[in-house]
Amino acid sequence: MNQHSITDFASQLRGELIQSTDSRYDESRKVYNGMIDRRPHLIAYCVDTADVVAAIRFARENHLPVSVRGGGHNAGGLGICNDGLVIDLSRIRFVHVDPLERTVRTGGGSIWGDVDHATHAFGLAVPSGIISTTGVGGLTLGGGLGYLTRQYGLTIDNLLAADIVLADSRFVTASANENHDLFWAIRGGGGNFGVVTSFLFRAHPVSIVCAGPMLWEMDQAPAIMKWYRQFIVQAPEELNGFFAFLTVPPAPPFPGDLHFRKMCGIVWCFNGKLEQAEEILRPLRTLHQPAFEFFSPMPFPMLQSMFDGLYPPGLQWYWKADFVNELSDEAIALHLEHGPQLPTLHSTMHLYPINGAAHRPGQDETPWSYRKSTWSSVIVGVDPDPANRARITAWARSYWEALHPCSAGGAYINFMMDEEGDERIRATYQGNFERLAEIKAKYDPENFFRSNQNIPPQARTTDKALTQV
Repeated sequence: MNQHSITDFASQLRGELIQSTDSRYDESRKVYNGMIDRRPHLIAYCVDTADVVAAIRFARENHLPVSVRGGGHNAGGLGICNDGLVIDLSRIRFVHVDPLERTVRTGGGSIWGDVDHATHAFGLAVPSGIISTTGVGGLTLGGGLGYLTRQYGLTIDNLLAADIVLADSRFVTASANENHDLFWAIRGGGGNFGVVTSFLFRAHPVSIVCAGPMLWEMDQAPAIMKWYRQFIVQAPEELNGFFAFLTVPPAPPFPGDLHFRKMCGIVWCFNGKLEQAEEILRPLRTLHQPAFEFFSPMPFPMLQSMFDGLYPPGLQWYWKADFVNELSDEAIALHLEHGPQLPTLHSTMHLYPINGAAHRPGQDETPWSYRKSTWSSVIVGVDPDPANRARITAWARSYWEALHPCSAGGAYINFMMDEEGDERIRATYQGNFERLAEIKAKYDPENFFRSNQNIPPQARTTDKALTQV
């Protein structure tokens, strides 16, 4: 690769090419996790599919590693690579809603706030996560857990089609009717199979939800966790709630006497009327009156963006995660040993329910193989100050190491750092791993897309093996 080839590549782009000598280079290489500090040779801001095709061809011709960045929220910062080319999709950012068909097409660089804003005007929503600045692409390709999971399933359960640029720069559509094997693979297989430039989703009736946090003193945590483990598996699917250990932030709507206090809580979302929600939650308030609650009707986009201000880009993040089948007394005791030791204001532990509608697809209908688990747990050490990196990392690791024997084995790949290793990735996909490796061999036999939770292509000895994928 020389300067002439770089100049020629830049001339092929309708977007912008950033080089390491440019004044905007350091800003351009940042991702959501401030702990990540990687230095690519080039960052290509693509504005359309043609730019993505050009970027892949350039990288192949010049033997450059690539990474694909959408919203940049990936836990391990896998959207940015060292000494390679970053294919940045953040300018392929559009949303088109068809209210009659209840479908949504959105660009590969869109964030969920874009989708929420566009769909809310029609009383619709696509199941996604809990932070509106998260990228559509990364969250979807990893599965998609969030407030609507129990009622409408994972984000991948609502994916209808995707436009993809493959490793050989071909453009294809993946759906139930076209390239169905590829369509199966991208619904949980991460960024292993190509660059998705647009997604087509099914949307659902969601407008005003009854939602918000309830908080209890930490000494109430054992009782709340034991109540929650029974309640959430049999609650109406319109109701979702994730459990958390947290430090109360010094900001509205929290009262001053609770600021900086370590507490436990449940963040609720009920897609229905307030009187129905109140009836469902009355037993909880009777048994365990919250020390504070902000449970109220609100537009769904308001709930989706409720924590955006608390977690702006650039904080230091260290993540550890597991799937959980059962919240046993032993597991609760371990949570109570480690959870209240939150090392910083932003550090937290969440238990996201994945039952309800998320249980209905079979374990092999998508690569997301923990359909029978009850929760996805995530422990995150978070802080603005790089000086606290070791502290937040040590807390998250020790907490996870204590709880992992009580887990189901694998973890949600969107909650995994880049250090997990092959065995951990295999455990996450269980019996679906080999099929993913076969499909990888068909669509990316050279493992061109490897800046991800990587699934190496299955070794092939005959053409017949390929045709059987």
